[in-house]
Amino acid sequence: MDARGSTRLDSDVVVVGGGAAGVAAAVSAARKGLSVTLIERYGFCGGGAVAGLSGTVCGLYEATNNVAAGPKQIVFGFADEFCQRLAAKGGLGDPLLYGKTWARVHDPIVWREVADAMLREAGVNVIFHAHAQAVRLDGEKIEGIGVWTKQGPVDARAKVVIDASGDADVVAMAGLPNFIGDNGSVQNPTMIFRMMGVDVERFIGEYGVNTIMPEKVSALIRAKHNAGDYRLPRAKIWLFPTTHPAELLCNCTRVIGPDGRELNTLFYQDFTDAEIEGRLQAREYARFFRDNLVGCEAAFLSDTGVQVGVRQTRQVSGVTRLSNADVVRGAKFSDGVAVSPWPLELHTGDKPRVEWLLNDYYEVPYGCFVPERGEGLLVAGRCLSAEHEAVASARVTAQCFSYGHAIGLAAAVAVRENLAPRAIDGKDVRTLLNADGAQID
Repeated sequence: MDARGSTRLDSDVVVVGGGAAGVAAAVSAARKGLSVTLIERYGFCGGGAVAGLSGTVCGLYEATNNVAAGPKQIVFGFADEFCQRLAAKGGLGDPLLYGKTWARVHDPIVWREVADAMLREAGVNVIFHAHAQAVRLDGEKIEGIGVWTKQGPVDARAKVVIDASGDADVVAMAGLPNFIGDNGSVQNPTMIFRMMGVDVERFIGEYGVNTIMPEKVSALIRAKHNAGDYRLPRAKIWLFPTTHPAELLCNCTRVIGPDGRELNTLFYQDFTDAEIEGRLQAREYARFFRDNLVGCEAAFLSDTGVQVGVRQTRQVSGVTRLSNADVVRGAKFSDGVAVSPWPLELHTGDKPRVEWLLNDYYEVPYGCFVPERGEGLLVAGRCLSAEHEAVASARVTAQCFSYGHAIGLAAAVAVRENLAPRAIDGKDVRTLLNADGAQID
């Protein structure tokens, strides 16, 4: 019960979640002349990239055994526009070698500012510090979202709702078909952190330019962990120089429960345990770096994510489901609305599994964002319809930008032509994307 009166808010489109997919969807729909409301639980946009401090734009570049040739970009459209705006404000580093591909480190503060500017320019109505807590249903047609705010309840009505929550929250609240990972087992969360006071030149001189640390670092982690000197449950780690001097972005932790099991942040106790364990591990890895790694002798832990980084939770059961085989074989689809060259990067157990797709990419069909049941609803982001291992590739930032771009345009078609989202042909969305700079072959 809430004794405060409810405020009615009508829009063409309501987007739930202001991560990469939500920002792209809201801006893309608004640029087509639609009235758009974006609901975001934090006081800033960015989702996992900012609140989770993932810190990198992954998925822009083709993977290859010939890394000496340099990066070949194959993802464009909204992802490229956002990156260009980040770079123009000094908030995006040059491509860094990441195994057989490249990633770019961003400044999370600049990320927020770029998102603010693009949303404001497009005329999106942004509501920060707001939570979607209910759906307005007419049968299985979603007509809006009940939103909690400090002011009081907001009844946000729309012709199309886009679930970009990352966790398929709207799908679940509406009782629509969904699934969780591999029979409930998900990729483990990670607490990403930053270290300042690093002599980056000496660090790179010792360990090389590849941001995936060499075996000698992993061997040292295992030895120190096994000796009981430190608690370091993951030995394969990734360390990135950032846009700031003397700083490393650290993707190291394996956040597991007190009983050693993988945590699922859909459960409130798991989410709580993940935050506490993540901070403890960040401190422990930082201590290990300072004591053992060249260039880190004077380094210190300067920041952790606002929340633990979440890789996988609930996903929509879509009209189409991206399969594990689609990813590894580089499948192409006539209604493909996004492309991805990113490897299958599965985080579970004590060592991440990486399976490269070399000199190729796969496409993600429009049907992966259309619920198998329910009307007036689309999804965007990592809660797309994809098998457990497939989402280990499909969830990264550049692709989430691309999904939002596609689904924002699809929502515009649905509103302007009075069509159910499922009645839209994905090939038409692909055509619109290419007219908007996506360069999907």
